[in-house]
This record gives sequence, C-alpha cells and structure tokens, in this order.
Amino acid sequence: THIRNPYSQSQAPILEQKEAVGHAVRAGYMYAGIADVAALTKDSAYMKVIDRIFENIVGKKYYLTGGVGARHAGEAFGENYELPNMTAYNETCAAISMVYLFERMFLLHGESKYIDCMERTLYNGVISGMSMDGGRFFYPNPLSSDGKYAFNADGNTTRQPWFGCACCPSNLCRFIPSVPGYLYGVKDNNIYVNLFAGNTSTIKVNGKDVVLEETTEYPWNGDIKIAVKKSGVKNANLLVRIPGWVRNQVVPSDLYKYSDAEKPAYTVTVNGKAVEADLDANKGYLPVKNIKKGDVIRIHFDMPVRTVVANAKVADDKGKVAVERGPLVYCAEAVDNQNEPVLRAVMAKKPSFSLVDNYSIENKETKGAPAFKVKAISTLAHILDQKKEGVISVKVQNLTLIPYYAWNHRGANQMNVWFYQNLNALDK
Repeated sequence: THIRNPYSQSQAPILEQKEAVGHAVRAGYMYAGIADVAALTKDSAYMKVIDRIFENIVGKKYYLTGGVGARHAGEAFGENYELPNMTAYNETCAAISMVYLFERMFLLHGESKYIDCMERTLYNGVISGMSMDGGRFFYPNPLSSDGKYAFNADGNTTRQPWFGCACCPSNLCRFIPSVPGYLYGVKDNNIYVNLFAGNTSTIKVNGKDVVLEETTEYPWNGDIKIAVKKSGVKNANLLVRIPGWVRNQVVPSDLYKYSDAEKPAYTVTVNGKAVEADLDANKGYLPVKNIKKGDVIRIHFDMPVRTVVANAKVADDKGKVAVERGPLVYCAEAVDNQNEPVLRAVMAKKPSFSLVDNYSIENKETKGAPAFKVKAISTLAHILDQKKEGVISVKVQNLTLIPYYAWNHRGANQMNVWFYQNLNALDK
C-alpha cells in the first residue's frame, strides 16, 4: 500500500511535487536531499522539481525573518501566502533546514540569491531560537507576541532551558559550530565570498592553500576588509557576493519589497583601485581577478534603515510595514517603549530613523547572564489607545526597535515586527 500524506511529503512522487507542504523540518531535510541528488546526478527532472519548490517557498511561504512553517498543526507549511505573525510556528529546526537547502541550491546553481536567503534565515530565524547566553531556547519563533499567547509547546511565552522533545536545542548546538563552513565556497579557481564575518581561513584551490584574513563588524556596518595572507595559486579569483539587500531586493521573489526611496551604493577596491562588473552576468557576484599574496580587498555596503512591505496577498501584513537594516530584521518590544502596546503602534508614512549605538539589553531570563549590546533604531510613531468610554487616543512617542533575534530577554511582553502604516489598505 502507498501512504499518501502531505505531512511527510509523500502526497505525490517527488518528480510530481509542485510546492512545499507538510512538516516544515522534514520538508527542508528532504528538499536538501533532492537538491543533492540533482547536483550529483545532474538529473534535469530533479533540478526542475527543486527549483519549483524553492520558488514556492521564497515566493509564497517564507517569513521576513527567513523562518518557515505557518501552522502549529503538524508544524507545517500553510497555503500560499498563509503567513500569520502571532501564531507563526517557524520552528528553529525548520530555519536550520532552510540553511541546508539554500546552501545546496547555491552549490547546484552558483547564484548569490540562495545565499541571500541563507543569510536572512541565519541572522534572524535561526539565532532567535537561542538566548544570547546560549542557555535558553525557542521552539517556535513568531513575528509578534501579545505576551500571553503561549506559542511554546509547553505552554510558555519565554525561551526555555529544555524541552521534552529536544530537537531545537541540540540542533542549534550542532549547527552553530558548523557556521564557518558556510562563509566561503570554491569551484575551480574561484573562491566565493558568501557570508561576511571576522575570520582567518585556509582555503584549498586546485590543491594549493589560499589564506584569507577578514576583518569586519558586519552586520552592524557594511565595511569589510579581506587581506590575502598567502596564495600558492597562479590565477585564483575572489567572487564577492553583493547581497540582495544592497541591490534593492528583499527576497528573490515578489513576496516582499522595499517601500522607501533608498538606493544603497557599494564599492569594492583592490589595493585602493575600484573593481566593477555586471553583477547579473556574474550571478550576483563581483569578481576580483588574480588575487595574490599581499592584496587587500576592501568592500563597502551602504547600510541605511529600510522599510519593507509584503505582497498584498499576505492578509496579516496588509497596510503594514517592517523595518530592516542590512541583513537584520528589527522588532519593537514593549519593554523598550514605556511598556506601551507596540502591537498598536502606527509608523509614519515617511518615517525617519536614527541609529542608537551600543544599546544595552539586560538578560533577565537567565540568572547572572551579562547584558549585551546591539545597534537599536529609533523613530517617531503613534500608539493608539482606547479609553473606557471607547474614545481612541493617540500618543506620539519614540519607538525603539531592536534586532529580532534579540527579543524576549526581559520576560514575556508585547513584541511586533509588522507595524500599521497605511490604514486605508485595511478597507480593501
């Protein structure tokens, strides 16, 4: 007998599958496997299937934070454009499975858009699953919270030290040490610079060692320096990823788009000389050719605060706007905002933002855990309130936003990623 069940992605033979369905973690692992088979066998039918599934995920089933799995029921993908915020499941393990899938899609096609997705998922939907001290964990990762709805399976509204079903803590502990393996890729004599982080790496190119030393504070700013410490290869090239967020593309689909007029610029120089190339012709990478020992490559990305709107088909984000800077999605918590209801905050039509350096976040959830610092964002907003008589009052106040991954270190309270902005859109 054939078991046909979307929960386990067995609703149809692999070559007939059209969209991402069922248990989001199982799905991510299986899709990663399909991508591996496609790459290893160069089977065009498998390639078509995994391309179709990838496009369905990032085009219709992908949260702004890079998480997947809209439903608590079956820990599953929902229908197309079914992306509720407060009840989002977005299991930490499902985010990790997406990193596996996106890395393999990059290995299959060599295009930067897959790393753009990987970076979004990694810096938002994965690391939100672990507290900054590494001792407490989220199972689901919702995009808004009223401080009461218990989204964790054990009925809790804060990160927990452990779970009866302990896949997420152990998966994170396995995954985080593997992150260095995602920074670079190699094909022939090309080194792909995919993720940006401080590191010294020895990379084998055609059997010989290339040693790169990278210095950066990314994602807090867009300045990156890569020094070539050693190169035994005659004609090695560095392919520098110019991220989608620099190129005005939130995701490689029409699911989200920037709603401001910013046009970030970028520069890449080698030993002070500018390097330019057609990014589209190079699959989103900027080639720095024939690197040699002693070369210093400097990369600069403008990193303005951006506003994002969702596709009109996403019901829960209608008339709303989200805030990003670089690869980071931001959120507001009541605790940073005079305990006002941030779920009822209305963002200005053309908001202006200022950065708050070294904003300190106490870690009240874990006894003795140190405070940590982030770059916060401040903007003027309106907070709606309703008095007993039913009259709506409007309070103008500064809204402080912190990176999404840093929320919930100070107890259960309101948190929000998508803010009301265009009230007229709610009439439609």
